[in-house]
Amino acid sequence: MPDMALAGIRVLDFTQYVAGPYCTKLLADYGADVIKVERPGQGDGARRMGPFPGDVPHPEMSGLFLHLNTNKKGITLDLKQPAARNIALQLVKEVDLVVESFRPGTMDAFGLGYDALRGINPQLVMASISNFGQTGPYRDFRLADIMVYGMGGEMCSTGLEEREPIKLGDNVLLYQAGATASVATMGALFMALEQGIGQQVDVSIIETQIGSIDRRMSQLIAYQYTGDTTGRTGAGMGGYPSDAYPCEDGYLQVSSGGRYFPRIASMLGDPEFLNDPKWQADSAQADPGLKEEFEAHFLSWTLQRSKTEAWHVAQDSRVLSAPLYTMEEVARDPVLLERGAFADIDHPVAGQLRYPGRPFIMDQSPWAVRHPAPLLGQHNQEVLLQLGYSREDIVLLRQQGAI
Repeated sequence: MPDMALAGIRVLDFTQYVAGPYCTKLLADYGADVIKVERPGQGDGARRMGPFPGDVPHPEMSGLFLHLNTNKKGITLDLKQPAARNIALQLVKEVDLVVESFRPGTMDAFGLGYDALRGINPQLVMASISNFGQTGPYRDFRLADIMVYGMGGEMCSTGLEEREPIKLGDNVLLYQAGATASVATMGALFMALEQGIGQQVDVSIIETQIGSIDRRMSQLIAYQYTGDTTGRTGAGMGGYPSDAYPCEDGYLQVSSGGRYFPRIASMLGDPEFLNDPKWQADSAQADPGLKEEFEAHFLSWTLQRSKTEAWHVAQDSRVLSAPLYTMEEVARDPVLLERGAFADIDHPVAGQLRYPGRPFIMDQSPWAVRHPAPLLGQHNQEVLLQLGYSREDIVLLRQQGAI
């Protein structure tokens, strides 16, 4: 079997919560040797975030942490202590990449800023993930995911008209920032390997959102031409049918109004009532009266079918559509299971759980679960012995609180 795509790449991971750990997870899942550094006694804050099996909080059983840290080794270092910083510096000599997601300036305060690290490893690539980037007057400002979403520009268009804006999704923006960071880091790594030039990669979470395809980029470009700000128009106001419609056993999401309306007619079997010329008028898709009349017929059709049955009929007519799945339905979808979209991983504390699997398939370099997320400090002894520390040294470091 061929090697994994990133076999031989060594990464030192100083990240927490979502964006940074997702970046390093992508690297680890495709073969990189990732050592995750956590604070002694506390660890990554994601350990205290759910979901937890049985809804019982436990630092070794957070579903979020377990998912984001598969295939990594874990050590603990109190970077405020000189002995711990010395260990970190020794590890930096051995790695290709350092990824950190502290507030800007924190790594410098630890004596681990990029200028210090490249002095001992000139080809080092260091990726720094933060809210607003490493420079500028916003750099120290604090943000949460919902605030990034709002400041990214298009939260103003989500929600009901004449109501407050609402956010879509949970942590989606942080995952996107992590994915962006992994791509940027690999680009910098190629340059380091081929040209011997290391560099710091500055990833701003807010800037990854401003340039994202979730309406932001297109609406930002549109604003340059029209000066108009997108408003909240509510669901289904861009033509009909465009909404979630009830079926016998759930809902079918459809978005095929406007110029795609003939496909809806085909989906419904070209019913007699749609032969009336009023449905083909240019103003028909913006007429609320016609929308109400049409949806009475459309709901009669969907309510007589399961969401899966309605979906297949819709797809046969090239209607943009999908069933709204519960999480149980996602987990047992036979097509997703056949493609290997999930992985069953046995963890020494959490037990065997099903996780999201690989995000993409490479036919010549495998993806594999080599080991579950690490216990807090699980690999302290292994890593320190490899660095030349004795078992007695390790005991002393633990007693001092350095690890």
